[in-house]
Amino acid sequence: MTHSSTTDSFRIQGMQHIGIATTDMDRSLNLFRHLFGMDIPFFDSVQEAPLMDSHTRGITILKRASMVMNLQGGCAFEVLRAASFEPVLASWDIGIGDLGITTVQMKTRDIHKMHTHAIGLMGDACEPTISQTPWGAKTFYVRDPDQNLFQVLEADDWFSNSGHPSGGVLGCTIGVSDIDQAMTLYAESLGFDKVLFDQTGVQSDWEHLPHGQESFRRVRITQANSGSGGFGPLTGQTYIELVQAMDRKGRFIFEDRIWCDTGFAHLGFDVRGMKALGESLATKGFGFRCDTADAIGMGETKVHCTYIDDPDECWLEMIEVHKIPIIEKWGLFLDVQKRGADEALPRWMLKALRFSRVKD
Repeated sequence: MTHSSTTDSFRIQGMQHIGIATTDMDRSLNLFRHLFGMDIPFFDSVQEAPLMDSHTRGITILKRASMVMNLQGGCAFEVLRAASFEPVLASWDIGIGDLGITTVQMKTRDIHKMHTHAIGLMGDACEPTISQTPWGAKTFYVRDPDQNLFQVLEADDWFSNSGHPSGGVLGCTIGVSDIDQAMTLYAESLGFDKVLFDQTGVQSDWEHLPHGQESFRRVRITQANSGSGGFGPLTGQTYIELVQAMDRKGRFIFEDRIWCDTGFAHLGFDVRGMKALGESLATKGFGFRCDTADAIGMGETKVHCTYIDDPDECWLEMIEVHKIPIIEKWGLFLDVQKRGADEALPRWMLKALRFSRVKD
């Protein structure tokens, strides 16, 4: 299957971030700094979230959000904490094959070094042994205090080296009820059209996870024609894993809950040409369900945001960046819209982000 994520008028550069809703914002930010090296902040603000009214029972909630990244490479976290209500965990153990984002994949240069690091920080919350995926990659899993599940995998595309054993986000696992239907969105519309793995059966690295001994169809995809964009050299190649439970019907991970209750709240994509993208998605039945219609501000960061749902209501955010702070205290900002769609930011400018690093 080959489709392009590029047209003359819009481009999906790749994954940008994963939204992670937590019960304790400061605890989570501290943990993600130490465990995954996510120590470069872009913004930290408290604002209302009217765009999410459709998934918060029509009530506009107040939330705190902080975008953080690992400068070695990989995508970002948008860490979220509800400010107008107390977030709750799912009432059951979310398992592989439930509907929505069930696992976030993190990148490492050295799986053994990262495993030792994670065991030292997380203890029993980290798997005691390294397993192997069905395609032969070494891996292990670790849970945060909110029971969010992270998978660690080795990668070979890196932007810099700070010595931390972890990089940022490599990809995510999304449970769907019908992979072929889901591929009409993720492959045909969002450009994740290169199939790297497609197998049905018991998956070797999941046997210890909830429902992991059941049969699943597991499809790992990436972009055959990803855009570079401003942050392309930093985010690197990104991956989506679509999973369909064959022995049961998966439960929506936010069943009886709302956006900003705990869990992997959404997946964000970096795009250029939002208007044309919206027109294209609408013709395929995935039109924007909300739209800022213009750039909105989060501190000094200015972005244009829209949201769509996948066929099983997994929440996907489209983000077109307008302005970002490089070194805010020096007044150094970047107007992304003045650059070509595939024009990467200068390496010196990306590396300058290290001056905003949070140090403990």
